[in-house]
Amino acid sequence: MIGKVDLMVRAMRRALRCGSAASFLVLASLAAPLPAAASAAPAPKPAAVLPADAASPARMRLLSQEQFSNTLAYVFGPDITVSTHFAPFRRTDGLLANGSSAAGVTIGQMQEFQRAAGAIAAAVVSPANRGFLVPCEPRQQDAADPRCAAKFLVPVARLLHRRAPTREHQAALVATAGEAADRLHDFHAGLGVALEGLLLSPETLFIIERSEPDPARPGLRRLDAYSLASRLSFFLWNAGPDEALLKAAEAGQLHDPDGLSRTLDRMLASPRLETGVRAFFDDLLRFDDLSVVAKDPNIYPAFSGETVEDAREQTLRTVVDHLLVRRGDYRDLFTTPHTFLSPSLAVLYGVPAPPGWTPYTSPPGSQRVGLLTQISFLAANAHPGRSSATLRGKALREKLLCQQVPRPPPNVDFSIVENPDSTLRTARERLAAHRSNPLCAGCHKITDPIGLALEHFDGAGQYRETEKGAPIDASGTLDGKAFEDVPGLATVLRDNPLLPTCLVKRVYSYGTGGAAAPTDKPVLAWLGEQFAEDGYRLPDLLRTIATSQPFSTVNDAAVAAAPAAAPAVATSAAAGAAAGVRR
Repeated sequence: MIGKVDLMVRAMRRALRCGSAASFLVLASLAAPLPAAASAAPAPKPAAVLPADAASPARMRLLSQEQFSNTLAYVFGPDITVSTHFAPFRRTDGLLANGSSAAGVTIGQMQEFQRAAGAIAAAVVSPANRGFLVPCEPRQQDAADPRCAAKFLVPVARLLHRRAPTREHQAALVATAGEAADRLHDFHAGLGVALEGLLLSPETLFIIERSEPDPARPGLRRLDAYSLASRLSFFLWNAGPDEALLKAAEAGQLHDPDGLSRTLDRMLASPRLETGVRAFFDDLLRFDDLSVVAKDPNIYPAFSGETVEDAREQTLRTVVDHLLVRRGDYRDLFTTPHTFLSPSLAVLYGVPAPPGWTPYTSPPGSQRVGLLTQISFLAANAHPGRSSATLRGKALREKLLCQQVPRPPPNVDFSIVENPDSTLRTARERLAAHRSNPLCAGCHKITDPIGLALEHFDGAGQYRETEKGAPIDASGTLDGKAFEDVPGLATVLRDNPLLPTCLVKRVYSYGTGGAAAPTDKPVLAWLGEQFAEDGYRLPDLLRTIATSQPFSTVNDAAVAAAPAAAPAVATSAAAGAAAGVRR
């Protein structure tokens, strides 16, 4: 039996984890003395309960370029690559992935898809690759062979469409390949036409989730087995389902708790999980912004394009090592001394490094602890020629605590902070003067006390003791918690209840394919409690979300399937294009 004291302690911890961002940001306004009657400890909050009707929307989402490439690599092998560029999604509620459900396809994008599909199909059926990608030889090289065409096209359609093709669709695919083969007098060219149509079809380019009545819970709907397989696969692997997952769906195992548990055991143990985790944190940390990071070579000569690439890789290696290999507490990512270094990063760290990537542990007393002191965070949230406490504080709040910092008002005078000849030597002094403007004071009060703690690192992420000869003061506060230096900030952030709360929200929305709604608060609270009870370990959070009711239960009618003629239309377009090239 759990004692009353234990229950109260657990409830109090849950109450702390559920605190809102606003409650911390307005802490100063609550400092007035309380009446004596109010000094008693408040009653603990009850444990979060998952609502009986908890559900998520069934969505139709456009594949990202990485998801498309990962799927192709599984179906055809890593040598078949995508040369086109997919238009980026709009970042929604902190994630690019959330924008996939609102993304459409323009005529220009469709033309890009068609060029890519044609190149992929040609590579697959080329003489160099057909011997190991096409599982049979036709009876004649210059004519149709329905049997051999079906042997290739049906399994490929199953993997690209992420569900078994109907008999009608199988017949249409074989017929398309046969007609093109006879017209072009080339069996493999005919296969290429049919494959190009498959690659262009809505069922390939979009994740189309379909639902069905839930027989165990009348009145509710659930994702059908194939849609659940896709949701699991894109969530954990950032790619379409493999053959084993499709077979589990067909066998009814994904709607059975024991069968789903066995499936998740396999998926979480797969090397492909690293791909999925990398994709999520790449999105969460907004590493797409690294593509435009540049530094003034006169100020930071050691910073190069290679540095940017290695900075991204360093953080992702650290994340994978800490969360998957070591199965560490997520919060400790921000205090850990362990990371990896390449030669280009070692120059900025001021340490020797052998060729390639090597493990690195900061010495005791070092200011280099956790993700906040890695180059990917420090350099990305700085200016080309100087550091920026404001950008770093804003990034911490928005990326890691799920808070939104308002944009600066128009016509703000930045001359005090941007003037390199200012008599104000340190960033702390310049920002204090800048905050004298009432229009700027509000936002800077919630960003600068955090960002100034990182002023020991310049705009490229190199450590420094002074700025323009003046000692740097790295003390500050985060949501009412004071610290004296960078390790102190890391510890305060690590213990901030909003840190794991934010991760839960982002992972849940990433897994279900769209931004969390206000009605999801009870679900997120319940997931947050489970995350805490599991020691804040990411693999356990992934499992909890994947097995939760709202992951498989949908709260609206299934997304309408694409018109049945759509694949045929795409195939016809591909056939026409191929014939035109041949002519």
